[in-house]
Amino acid sequence: MEQERQHKQEQGQRDKRADTPIQVAAYYFPNYHPDERNAKWHGSDWTEWELVRAATPRYPGHAQPKVPLWGYEDESDPLVMEKKIDAASSHGIDAFLFDWYWYEDGPYLQRALEQGFLQAANNERLKFALMWANHDWQDIHPATRSRPYKTLAPGAVSKEAFLKACGHIVETYMGHPSYWRVDGKLYFSIYELMSLIAGLGSIDETKEALEQFRGMVREAGLGELHLNAVVWGVQLLPGEKQVTNGNELLSLLGFDSVASYVWIHHQRLEQFPQTPYADTREKARRTMAELTEQYNVPYYPNVTMGWDSSPRTIQSDKFDHLGYPYMPVLGDNTPGQFEQALREAKEFLEENGGSGTSICTINAWNEWTEGSYLEPDTVNGMAYLEAVRNVFRPER
Repeated sequence: MEQERQHKQEQGQRDKRADTPIQVAAYYFPNYHPDERNAKWHGSDWTEWELVRAATPRYPGHAQPKVPLWGYEDESDPLVMEKKIDAASSHGIDAFLFDWYWYEDGPYLQRALEQGFLQAANNERLKFALMWANHDWQDIHPATRSRPYKTLAPGAVSKEAFLKACGHIVETYMGHPSYWRVDGKLYFSIYELMSLIAGLGSIDETKEALEQFRGMVREAGLGELHLNAVVWGVQLLPGEKQVTNGNELLSLLGFDSVASYVWIHHQRLEQFPQTPYADTREKARRTMAELTEQYNVPYYPNVTMGWDSSPRTIQSDKFDHLGYPYMPVLGDNTPGQFEQALREAKEFLEENGGSGTSICTINAWNEWTEGSYLEPDTVNGMAYLEAVRNVFRPER
């Protein structure tokens, strides 16, 4: 009798999850507008579009260059961002998770959000939140074959710089009506928790600094923070440091959830120069269950549209298997394959999403130089966005 009651309760929870729309959040990489640091490092008006334009096929059958259907636009222009917002919101995307940068001496690549998104006339159509990309910024645009790469801006910051960043976040972003809330709390994600701790000095110092951040949010009358940590097992960028003591650390620091940024933080691409997307998709499906079981806080699964970091390599150098960005490409990542991956994530969340908000993240809205983007190109048009809509918002 008790077993039957429990079965009915579990079935009721599954039915409730199936009736509740899953929130879909796409990571947004804002390196497609002029920036003062980039001007210093690469020259006046440089953007990462330069690497997209310069990409060439690195092996037989390699699908490069990728050509954006909308052209090489400046994302800090509100009119350009309005087009992105319309396309995203019309195709089942609920939020942009902006890769957000703040180093010891202040912000970087912020104009896409502050001048583009926040000045867009239609920004009420789409939520936004921050994923603090607090990794070292390396000299890899493009990358040589020889290493180590020069660090242009260290990801670890002092407590003074962290609290200054928090003040800017609260004042500039979190009071905006389109700032994304999860279960009523303001979502803020941290890419490298270990770099945060390294900069602040210790776990205890980090706990204190995060409490001060929460206090700023409360004092501004904005409620509470939802803290999310990005987790992975495979390091890609030089210097990346994973969370090593998992649940204990997340609990001590008061994190509400964990998420993935990209499939290949969990799945090594075994075949060079090209690994089949379908093989990695199958591994990613199993990883969703493993990470959900591993963590005591909710895990938000990720679907990755593709992977090809070859545009970040020097095109005249031989393309060997040397490690990021000289690494395997995900091949045959058709819109149909991508749609299948989205369906598997949706089904998983409907079965295992828990009692709170169910979220699926997507890599990415515009990681053009890593081969993972939803924005339309001249080959597939809007097909990847249509795949999102087919799965998550078929009624639109």
